[in-house]
Amino acid sequence: MNLSGLVILYTGDGKGKTTAAFGLAMRAAGHGKRICIVQFMKRCEECGEVKAIKKFDAVTLRQFGTGAFVVKGKHQKEDLEEAAKGMVFAQEALTSGLFDLVILDEICVAIDFGLIDVNDVVELLRKRNPKIDVVLTGRNAPEVLINIADLVTEMKSVKHPYDDGTKAREGIEY
Repeated sequence: MNLSGLVILYTGDGKGKTTAAFGLAMRAAGHGKRICIVQFMKRCEECGEVKAIKKFDAVTLRQFGTGAFVVKGKHQKEDLEEAAKGMVFAQEALTSGLFDLVILDEICVAIDFGLIDVNDVVELLRKRNPKIDVVLTGRNAPEVLINIADLVTEMKSVKHPYDDGTKAREGIEY
């Protein structure tokens, strides 16, 4: 029986990475686990998943983003500051012993956009409490994180309503 925490990675260009991570958080909460969700590049109190997950006493959710859309290669100083704060909070969550599951939502995008250095994430994973399960999400996961992860799922976009001009829908995309 393996008592070490797993590193789980949800990546790819398809929909469902954050949804899968939040689903796992609900499952863990159902088993009495303590969960911390750290969202990078996000600040959305009205998103359905945020409103729902806040109903679980076992879940701590913190968002580190300005609320503005970040364009790759054109981030602002505030985006870097929020990402740095997120990394500090993530380190506390991963070492404090307060949580059984820590989700680092959109951390791969923050790396891809140059807000976080992948080597800092690798170091964060190495220094974590080894009993903690960790979920990393986001498109364009770096190869080093794919290699470190125990479980990797790639969401692949085959067809999406956006392709036909459909706008984001409440309860489906947010």
